[in-house]
Amino acid sequence: MIERYNLFLHEFSQEASKELQLFSIIAQSFFQPFSLMDNLLVIMTALTAGPGLGFNRAMLFLTEGDGLKGQFWLGPASAEEAESIWHVLSTPGIGYPEIIEHNRSLLTSAEADALTQRAKKLSYPLYKEPALIPALTGSARQMILVRDARNEPTVDRHFVETVGTDEFLCIPLVSQKEVLGEIILDNAITKAPITGREIELASICGLMAGNYVYTAKLQKRIVDMKKVAAMGEMAMFVTHQLRNPLVTIGGFADQLLDPHTGERKKRRNIQIIRNEIRRLEKILLRLSQFLRIDVREKVAVDVRDMLNLVREQVQPRIAGRRIILDTEIEAGLRLILCDPTHVGEAVRNVLDNAIEAVDEGGRIDVRAYREGTEWAVIAVQDNGQGIPEAIKGKIFDTFVSTKEKGMGLGLVYVKRVVDACGGRIEIQSAEGRGTTFKLYFQTEPRAKGAKP
Repeated sequence: MIERYNLFLHEFSQEASKELQLFSIIAQSFFQPFSLMDNLLVIMTALTAGPGLGFNRAMLFLTEGDGLKGQFWLGPASAEEAESIWHVLSTPGIGYPEIIEHNRSLLTSAEADALTQRAKKLSYPLYKEPALIPALTGSARQMILVRDARNEPTVDRHFVETVGTDEFLCIPLVSQKEVLGEIILDNAITKAPITGREIELASICGLMAGNYVYTAKLQKRIVDMKKVAAMGEMAMFVTHQLRNPLVTIGGFADQLLDPHTGERKKRRNIQIIRNEIRRLEKILLRLSQFLRIDVREKVAVDVRDMLNLVREQVQPRIAGRRIILDTEIEAGLRLILCDPTHVGEAVRNVLDNAIEAVDEGGRIDVRAYREGTEWAVIAVQDNGQGIPEAIKGKIFDTFVSTKEKGMGLGLVYVKRVVDACGGRIEIQSAEGRGTTFKLYFQTEPRAKGAKP
């Protein structure tokens, strides 16, 4: 006999232990693609979901510079609203996701918005002397339970007036070296005293919230570093690509200005300068294609018309090399969903690569066909050199190319177009035997009654 159980509880039970309620709610953040603020809302929900956890309200501060800045304030604004919330929580079958969604909606309600607006007006320097609560909690990196706040000299007077209660718990959100924020908890509605057990459970939530904030900041730093590195790499790449043709143009232009240069040499120089200008135009075109991809809405694109146009564009390149280019489109396949501006250029890029990969007299097959009911495939197969094993896993990385004068942007552009259209790319390649690129696009479903 076997018994099966969910990894975490989906339904809220007021009879469940305080610990089980707490961790069941927090577990939601592990299974959903939440943003940082959503994850923090999960923590705040775990601290305030119903009377069983003990806390009526939770206020969130995050650090901005060297100070704490209020973000939002979760909880009822009055006893009437508290009773309404607890009534919702007692509804049979309610789940933890519904509680979190309910709290998210509370933050946009008129009453809760008033609380949050009050919280957003609060800001406190962390390291100003003498440090007052709530800033003292962060600078000292300690949890502080405040009782009889109105008579406590270490509590900021304006903060006491804002929270409107004499007892509250301050939890710092910290990493090993940084103060990241703070959570303030109170029982302003029920007036229930904050117990030692509740403080222990709240401390766990504080550690998790601090970890969420620190992880988010770390991810942002990594992304920023990657952007800076990419910009530096792009600058070096553009400089390298533009330097050679510009130096060539400058050198031959100087010769044109020399009165001793003969007419025949001048014509040769002008031809070279014109070729280099065209090379510059091609480089700039590739860069502009790479930078401006913006597929806002997928539209129906006629596969046959698109492939016929691409074939016409590459015909001059294959004519003199005796390359066989065969195109076949499955009967009944007419439309794919993508961006009409970019999809043809993406297929052209793949076809250009195939043309450069095959030897004189080589063969390239282009096939368009359905795969299942939702996908159309445009496959480009060549019998060329294949992709070297050393770069197989990097062909979609920026500036990686198998060609001596390649820019390494063509396949990056193709992938960005296909991704933006909701598709995918599959590649099969063997050195010396050729390569097949399969571009998958969503296809318009067949109309009812239409023949397959």
